[in-house]
Amino acid sequence: LNMTRKQAMEMYLETIREAIECGIKPRCHFEDITRADFYGFVVPFAHQLRKLMNDSGVPIKIRACDTLGLGVPYVGVALPRSVSGIMYGLTHYAEFPSELLEWHGHNDFYKAVANSSVAWLYGASAVNCSLLGIGERTGNCPLEAMVFEYASLRGTTDGMETAVITEIAEYFQKEMDYNIPPMTPFVGSHFNMTQAGIHADGLLKDIEIYTIFDTEKVLDRSAEVVINSNSGLAGVAHWINFQLGLK
Repeated sequence: LNMTRKQAMEMYLETIREAIECGIKPRCHFEDITRADFYGFVVPFAHQLRKLMNDSGVPIKIRACDTLGLGVPYVGVALPRSVSGIMYGLTHYAEFPSELLEWHGHNDFYKAVANSSVAWLYGASAVNCSLLGIGERTGNCPLEAMVFEYASLRGTTDGMETAVITEIAEYFQKEMDYNIPPMTPFVGSHFNMTQAGIHADGLLKDIEIYTIFDTEKVLDRSAEVVINSNSGLAGVAHWINFQLGLK
């Protein structure tokens, strides 16, 4: 921008002031926050937003964006890559309330779900998701994954109809001709399918032995087995029962 940081900040603040004058509640995207000078620029900038919010009486949201998926969920990681450090800094040092903070993470290092969960735990009231994790490069945080994360953290689905996830996946495949990799958790064709005979034997004895949860109850999808050279009698029996709807 050929500007100093102070000039860049003032340019952004002026834009926000104009938005507030037009009756807009601003939502500021802190892009590339996992590569930014957190205490040298991010926190001072957030302080100015906080002051502007107090003066105007208009709530201003901050969307912390891990634009290149560089965020790390582990405790003790140095800023700016520490997701917990970012959220802690925004809540404690920039004094932003949780209801005005959200996290936007990409999946370049397979950390989109973990980072989103950590952002929740350390102060973000919302995380950005996309259905099936669709997004540029390696994608965004899958909405269906965060449904299960929410249930795991809170111990309740709070009325969410989780079986709709299966309907969404079917819609994407049939109506949009979207190819879902078979091993994708919750929505892939193989996510609750076993190819080992000993696992099929376990399913026959007690479905909880080799099912991660009651997939039929939660996602309207029964546990399945594949018939191959490793199936054995148990695998064949389970496949016949499944195909014919037998117990």
